[in-house]
Amino acid sequence: MSALDRLPPWAKRVVVLVVGWLLVLGGVAALILPGPGLLMLLAGLFVLSHEYEWAQRGLEPVRIKAYATAAEGVKTGPRILLSTLGGAALVAVGVVWALDPTIPEWWIFSPELPFGGLGTGLTLALSGVLAWALLVYSYRNFRGHSTEEMRQMATENASSSAADVRR
Repeated sequence: MSALDRLPPWAKRVVVLVVGWLLVLGGVAALILPGPGLLMLLAGLFVLSHEYEWAQRGLEPVRIKAYATAAEGVKTGPRILLSTLGGAALVAVGVVWALDPTIPEWWIFSPELPFGGLGTGLTLALSGVLAWALLVYSYRNFRGHSTEEMRQMATENASSSAADVRR
């Protein structure tokens, strides 16, 4: 029995709604900002699908897009290399931002980085590590599959997940 199962029904519903909406909002923000937007959106819709039928219906198109994007991201060597370097850049910038160095007077931002500090640096570095983890996951699961195969896999997973949620 999980901790969530021990809560009264109203408290469980509040937890599901708060976590689900936070993931959806974070996912929408991460579509524009650095971060795994589609995955967060998918996770939020999955959590909300326990309470809302519309969220259940919204899972499949997002899942299909996420799988197809993951397959495209590891389709060629240069894409994998650029994704790896992008993750390294995020980690490096995060370390610099966390150290909050003094910037020369001639630079655009002086004498401090905007929004500098440990919190911003750790968030950037964590985004880089997450990018690497997602790259490894995508490489292992989606490398060598066509976009159409990814759509088919997503559709099959969506139908099995829908049955699990209804139980």
